[in-house]
Amino acid sequence: MAKEKKSKKAAIVKFIVIVCLTIIVLGIGAVSFHYYRRYAVRQEQIRMAQMQRQEEQARLMRMRKAFIKKVGPIAKQVDKSYDLLPSITIAQACLESNYGQSELAQKYNNLFGVKGTNPNTSAVLTTKEYVKGKWVNVKARFQIYDSYEASIRAHARLFQNGTTWNHNQYKHVLAAKDYKKQAKALVQDGYATDPDYAKKLTDLIEQFNLDKYDEK
Repeated sequence: MAKEKKSKKAAIVKFIVIVCLTIIVLGIGAVSFHYYRRYAVRQEQIRMAQMQRQEEQARLMRMRKAFIKKVGPIAKQVDKSYDLLPSITIAQACLESNYGQSELAQKYNNLFGVKGTNPNTSAVLTTKEYVKGKWVNVKARFQIYDSYEASIRAHARLFQNGTTWNHNQYKHVLAAKDYKKQAKALVQDGYATDPDYAKKLTDLIEQFNLDKYDEK
């Protein structure tokens, strides 16, 4: 009888141990599955975000190349008469109009932020300018053009003719015969207020191989 009771007690203990172990295993499995699912979901979110970034970057690159393809031949045709390098003009148009996406470019074909004075041929917009070491928002009147070609031609005439107060304002720009020197000359001659302007231009030229438009 004692042996039978002892055997039953052992069986009960064994059963309890098995049940406990089963619960522990199931619990570990459930926790593991929960964390694995969270990990899998997170990895999928990261993958989707990366794909979206890549698609957006590809879209931006297509847009930028399309803009360059549009203004490149115009700049090459116009600049050959003005001692200017088309690569510089194209890079300026890219930088100053955000590849043709700025309000000025889209509404008024103004690629270079050229100011205007006549209310009949200009529009008032808000823009950013580098003043006393910092960027500030300012309202100004900007020239309206009927085409990209008109904007590029007016841009070239500015360098050729200088300003109303100094006809030799851009003499270093006109004297420079490679894009790096011409980019630096734009800052030297007071065209740009951004201290990093020359580097931004040369970076764009080298990124998109714009100097191919300088070839005769």
